Amino acid sequence: MAIKLPEKFENRMKDLLGEEFNSFLTGFEEERYGGVRFNSLKINKEKWEGTAPFPTSKVDWISNGYYYDLSDQPAKHPYYYAGLYYIQEPSAMTPAEVLPVEPGDHVLDICAAPGGKSTELAAKLQGRGVLVSNDISNSRAKALLKNLELFGVKNALILSEAPGKLTKRFEGYFDKILVDAPCSGEGMFRKSPAIMKNWEQYGVEYYHKLQMEILDAVIPMLKPGGMLLYSTCTFSPEEDEGSLLYILENYKDMHVVPAPVKYEGFSYGRPEWIGSDLEEIKNAIRLWPHKLKGEGHFTALLKKDENAEVKGTYLEAIKHTKLPKAVEDFLSHTGLSYSKDLMEIRDGRVYLMPEELPSLNGLRIMRQGLLLGEVKNERFEPSQALACALKAEEYDNIYNMPSTDEDVIRYLKCETITAKTEVKDGYVLVCVDGYPLGWAKAKNLELKNKYLPGWRMM
Repeated sequence: MAIKLPEKFENRMKDLLGEEFNSFLTGFEEERYGGVRFNSLKINKEKWEGTAPFPTSKVDWISNGYYYDLSDQPAKHPYYYAGLYYIQEPSAMTPAEVLPVEPGDHVLDICAAPGGKSTELAAKLQGRGVLVSNDISNSRAKALLKNLELFGVKNALILSEAPGKLTKRFEGYFDKILVDAPCSGEGMFRKSPAIMKNWEQYGVEYYHKLQMEILDAVIPMLKPGGMLLYSTCTFSPEEDEGSLLYILENYKDMHVVPAPVKYEGFSYGRPEWIGSDLEEIKNAIRLWPHKLKGEGHFTALLKKDENAEVKGTYLEAIKHTKLPKAVEDFLSHTGLSYSKDLMEIRDGRVYLMPEELPSLNGLRIMRQGLLLGEVKNERFEPSQALACALKAEEYDNIYNMPSTDEDVIRYLKCETITAKTEVKDGYVLVCVDGYPLGWAKAKNLELKNKYLPGWRMM
């Protein structure tokens, strides 16, 4: 179905694209592409391609990205509830693919909700280092928290703050930063036509100003030699090349570098569109919907000079917490690797903290590390997050069901089920095809459901 685009938008795109404009416009009459990205914390490429529960085909420029048919419903399959994949538009997978995160890095995703890019950054860390995922919207940050916990991420700090409030606290702290900036959303017009009203109301200048404010807040948090990935889902030169020009003119120790990801369908930055002759802007990547199978995106990888001056970050040593016996007893049944020096207990809740965090006093924290569970009346109740973070072989009392078993859906709807194979009384890790879903409390094979009610299948 053809979409009625704003006349001002059409005229500008015609000026920018010239003879390519008709191909660009025709794309809005075609069906959009659905995408999923498998979770490499839980499954590898070979296993995914052998067990994907719906037909898929590869997204050429994304190492773990796949297309699916929009007639399928990947959010309804039990594997989705096991955190095996994230549903994400293919172009939007590009920023996290391009940012070269390594295990052990300190990583910031400053505008992170709902979590598509954060989940991939966490997977690249492989449980080492720390991921700070922030979103200024508290309601959106709740969705971010759920997605990171569902993915089994152990080393995340999830915040809901204005970017400027983090600057001094984390100055010079991060090896890698992702700024997927708020934008006018022109690349979302086909997927979500309602965004066009927002575009007409605010225009591109409103967002360009907001982008500059965010960049001013985050660039001081980048270490010398660190890398920043700037991205938007818009085609506007003011918000794309224009924001890069702002960085280069105001931060002389920052430079746009070639991305490590190449694809024949990519286009590149156009400095002339903003009246600039800076060659390095051409290192930015543009994804056009008429040149590849995606809605479109803009990404640019920048590096801070090795000799850049930044103030050091003062780390606060975590005080050793004596764990209650009930917690130690429960953890003895798991294969979870942890240091007691990274354990914290607050209001009865037990957390496994990431290493090397600065003081967080005064910040609005959604989650600090992995929530292991809660101590109640000298008993320990394990959390949904812990179930998602464990592998089946890391707990000594599991109940495994094939995905075709009707009891899987009943369990995900928070119903009590009866085990068909032997399990010990006490907490049971309920799995589907060997992938954990959540907890149940067993007694004489009856499994009292402990799945988190807010996550239940509707």
